[in-house]
Amino acid sequence: MADSADSTGRPSRLRKTLAAALASVASAALTVVAVSAATAPANAADCSGGYVGLTYDDGPNPSNTMNLINTLKANGLRATFFNVGQNAQNYPSLVRAQVDAGMWVGNHSWSHPHLTQMSSSQIQSELQRTQQAIQQATGSAPKLFRPPYGETNWTVQSVEQQLGLREILWDVDSQDWNGASTAQIVQAASRLQNGQIILMHDQYAATVQAIPQIAANLRSRNMCAGMISPTTGRAVAPDDGGPVSPSPTIPQSPGTTPTPGGGSGTIRGVASGRCLDVPNASTSDGTQVQLYDCHGQSNQVWSSTSSGEIRVYGSKCLDAAGSGNGARIQIYSCWGGDNQKWRVESDGTIRGVQSGLCLDAVGAGTGNGTQLQLYSCHGGNNQKWTWNR
Repeated sequence: MADSADSTGRPSRLRKTLAAALASVASAALTVVAVSAATAPANAADCSGGYVGLTYDDGPNPSNTMNLINTLKANGLRATFFNVGQNAQNYPSLVRAQVDAGMWVGNHSWSHPHLTQMSSSQIQSELQRTQQAIQQATGSAPKLFRPPYGETNWTVQSVEQQLGLREILWDVDSQDWNGASTAQIVQAASRLQNGQIILMHDQYAATVQAIPQIAANLRSRNMCAGMISPTTGRAVAPDDGGPVSPSPTIPQSPGTTPTPGGGSGTIRGVASGRCLDVPNASTSDGTQVQLYDCHGQSNQVWSSTSSGEIRVYGSKCLDAAGSGNGARIQIYSCWGGDNQKWRVESDGTIRGVQSGLCLDAVGAGTGNGTQLQLYSCHGGNNQKWTWNR
């Protein structure tokens, strides 16, 4: 038979040829498997839990930035660096190093001033000079801007729009600037949910030391560090490839999660037609908010932040001085408490995150000077508002 042994018991010539061919195919297959194993990631990231935005402000600086970049890379993380313009001009190689490492770069003003205390032209200079410095260092201008101290108002936002910048605040404050320990920074980062952003800084050893544990926590929750979308201002999958996860979602349960930030304007009562107003344009903590004829001046212009705050003058928050019915509504220096966070609901009510109660015109009043309080939500027009933002 053609492929049986010949009379001497040796394999036939056909069998030899077939065996050699099979050996060659097997060898080639093993080579392909070996090459694929060598080039594929050892542990492909599972981002099914979503993406978060890690952000670092105030760099670059020669004493810390490279260490921060290298630690992020070693732990498989990407982040957004909000750079101060004068630092970017002084250390352009560090800005390039951020981009070369796969990080994103945003604008954090030229000199880190209190922008809400400046004129429009001064704000324009702060932002534009930083745009130019970063573009000179990297070849492209930022699309994201974080105001120093998180302070913003309609003047700042107007300049941002002119320059094509998206304002980015934060959902979680690491408190590294306030002396937080590595463990406290890690704990803060563990609260991040899909689409949310954490504030950190590019100058603290504790912040760098927290990175391995932040990375481990994200992996344990099937989450990844993503980019911040210039369109939505939320953390999303990088647009240069990588695993894709569900889009960030905004939880709908009232009284637990604040409304995402964006925009500013007057808040007008549906029943009264009058606006939320800080009497006599006071900036003092504890000043009780009232209804007053709308005039659009700064004491009636309210802006929302990504953490759910409602701010006036950039640095004062709408604040509930309690969590029960009748708790007065006042302005107070923003400090991040849940009594300063709000949800704007689709029915026009504004609910306190801490209390679950609604922003309410006392006594269903509609006149000038009517004060505001928290009260159980009942759907009345004295609890409904339109926010022109």
